[in-house]
Amino acid sequence: QVQVEESGGGLVQAGDSVMLSCVVSGRRTVDKYAMGWFRQVPGKERDLVAVMTEAGDTNYSDSVKGRFTISRDNAKTTVYLQMNNLKPEGTAVYYCSWWYYKESYYSREYDYWGQGTQVTVSS
Repeated sequence: QVQVEESGGGLVQAGDSVMLSCVVSGRRTVDKYAMGWFRQVPGKERDLVAVMTEAGDTNYSDSVKGRFTISRDNAKTTVYLQMNNLKPEGTAVYYCSWWYYKESYYSREYDYWGQGTQVTVSS
């Protein structure tokens, strides 16, 4: 049973840095998988923030590129999101996800989600 749990959110000041953590347990044995961070605000769709494939390839939203960094531990069971120079527009619920795919990481076969962690950035 795949379980995903995020932590690290809270109230921060604009310009601060915060690291979110996500523990993925019970992963299925698959050839291709990805771990990623998404965020969502009221009235908006859930958007990709950063993603890392099983091979370690990464991709970022243009809005966070150069400020956020996704990484993982050696066991590849924990994924992190280092968020630098936070901006008020970064206020959102941040979700961690683990999913597997066949062709491309953005073409999901099935996915699992955490409960989300609130990040509030004050100006």
